[in-house]
Amino acid sequence: MVIEGYTALYIFMLAAFTGYEVIARVPVILHTPLMSGSNFVHGIVLVGAMVALGHAEGFWEMLIGFIAVLFAAGNAAGGYVVTERMLEMFKSKDEGGKA
Repeated sequence: MVIEGYTALYIFMLAAFTGYEVIARVPVILHTPLMSGSNFVHGIVLVGAMVALGHAEGFWEMLIGFIAVLFAAGNAAGGYVVTERMLEMFKSKDEGGKA
């Protein structure tokens, strides 16, 4: 089934609104643990973006697919960077010198 024009835009707008509302209701103190716990989701988003890029036919579809892959890869890498920084906060000063 191919989703056309306004239907795809409508689904995108609903997803953006739902995502914003869900994230806006998470307390600030939980953002970092949630990001580190959901790194696997970032990987799934990256795979989905690569599949979408692989099915792209025209220039604009390829451009949007490429941007999606770029953003998804940045999101996945950023999740792991935040996790690493968070784990560094829990190390004692004695452990920091022993590497």
